[in-house]
Amino acid sequence: MPAAFTAQERARITEALLAAGYELFSTQGLRKASLEELVGPAGIAKSSFYQFFDSKEALYLELMLREAGSVKRRVIDQALRTTDDTREALRRFLRATLDELTTNTLWRRLTTHPEEMHAVARKLDPERAAAIGDNPATALAEFVTERQRDGGLIDADPAVVVGVLQAVLLVPLHADHLGDPAHRDRVLDLLIDIVTAGLTLTRERN
Repeated sequence: MPAAFTAQERARITEALLAAGYELFSTQGLRKASLEELVGPAGIAKSSFYQFFDSKEALYLELMLREAGSVKRRVIDQALRTTDDTREALRRFLRATLDELTTNTLWRRLTTHPEEMHAVARKLDPERAAAIGDNPATALAEFVTERQRDGGLIDADPAVVVGVLQAVLLVPLHADHLGDPAHRDRVLDLLIDIVTAGLTLTRERN
């Protein structure tokens, strides 16, 4: 018979599972993180895990949704959407996202291993998985389409424009190839200036 937990115990165990999941998924990924490692810090049996989450994927999704909301607020609401100037908006987005990737280990994992997000979505019911759609990538794609319609961005496939911006975000993950560490910040700043200038139309480059 499954163990009975008080409301206080359930709250503590849930947070312990989320904390363990954050650490393990960030460093090992979805596949390698074992159930034993997840339940250990919470002090519960493996069988009791399913009283809190239906699967490892469900735990991962909960973490993804928490991260997506907070990351979207920082890189979209507090950066991309804070100016009407398209070039400056993209600059702010890239710099805020680079900061996020430096400090947020789980979001960096999701950025570099998108297959894990897809694996989670495939195993969940459509309504729950659809919640992943409210994330920075979706908001960025909407911004690109909107600014193209308004004449602020070059006329290219929106997916390609988003891909160019995402390519900039992957550069710091290979920082060892950027030469002298003392120059890395200036390299990134110049790269951001060149990319955003190339994506925005002439009238917005003043």
